[in-house]
Amino acid sequence: MFESFGFETLTAPQAAIWLGLALGLGYGLLAEITGFCFRRTVTGPAPQRKSAQGVWLMALIAALLGTQGAVALGWISFDDHRFAAADLPVLAIVAGGLLFGAGMVLTRGCASRMTVLAGTGNLRAALVLIVFALTAHAAMKGVLAPLRVAVSEVTLPLGNAGSLAGLPGGALFWTAVVALLALVGVIGSGVGRGKLVLAALLGLLVPLGWVGTGFVLFDDFDPIAFESLAFTAPVADTLFWGITATSISAKFGTGLIGGVLGGALVASLLGRRFKWQSFESPAQTGRYMAGAVLMGIGGVLAGGCTIGAGLSGVPTLGVSAIVALAAIGLGGWATDRVLNARRAGSDGSAATQPAQQPA
Repeated sequence: MFESFGFETLTAPQAAIWLGLALGLGYGLLAEITGFCFRRTVTGPAPQRKSAQGVWLMALIAALLGTQGAVALGWISFDDHRFAAADLPVLAIVAGGLLFGAGMVLTRGCASRMTVLAGTGNLRAALVLIVFALTAHAAMKGVLAPLRVAVSEVTLPLGNAGSLAGLPGGALFWTAVVALLALVGVIGSGVGRGKLVLAALLGLLVPLGWVGTGFVLFDDFDPIAFESLAFTAPVADTLFWGITATSISAKFGTGLIGGVLGGALVASLLGRRFKWQSFESPAQTGRYMAGAVLMGIGGVLAGGCTIGAGLSGVPTLGVSAIVALAAIGLGGWATDRVLNARRAGSDGSAATQPAQQPA
């Protein structure tokens, strides 16, 4: 398909970098303006949770409808994608999701949020990303890889049920079910129309990624990975490309991360929100580093983060993505409850809902 578009100076892998950069710029701008963050949907005071849930669910609706629309048109298919695998690595996904959820609460933001914050001058987020990338790379290809492989061998056979599209009703029915459930959350969130429009635009970046890599840039002779917005592997790949650029090539994910950093920087400068920030104490540093390690391991085991397995994964209707996102949410919620209980105990007072704290 790539050759039919008349590209003469770029190969498909080279064009994928520019596609990632463009999508990253859009994500960085929109995520910084809207405060897009999955952690905020499961922690903090109820009004702030509802607002964050409305923004996140609106983006999910747009991503879902756009992605399944492309499937219906025959542009892309997830039949052979890992999200729809017949054998679900249930232990790895659940354990990884719980670890990632715990980590994002300790760092006060998931990997995607940390990338956006790093572009706004947050040095805590920048260091979290480096530790996250090192840990994720160790789990994918380094000393932690044997553990990942062993845990992933525990599977649950699902057959056609590996995707909601394989269940009675098919893709159209389940797309409508998920979209309507998300719409209920959006309506009850109280988020303004302007922010919802921006959230929808952010969500549409997901099908653009799937269609871009799986249809527009599809090339039998020079193949590229079929992917969309994600942060676990891309952050790790970007770090090691930056170190060894003369021996390894940049990829879609490299462009994506660079774009997110640039987009967040531009948005924060234009909105006068750019601000240098660092750690306040050694204890805070330790907590953030522990969270980064948990997210790095968890993101690899779960098969993605809140974006890779969540915003990009759920629209594929893959059961593994849905389970991963649910486990991340549960891990974040449980960790937040434990931390709140410890704070209340140390203060010698009854537990109260703390004010939302920035990353």
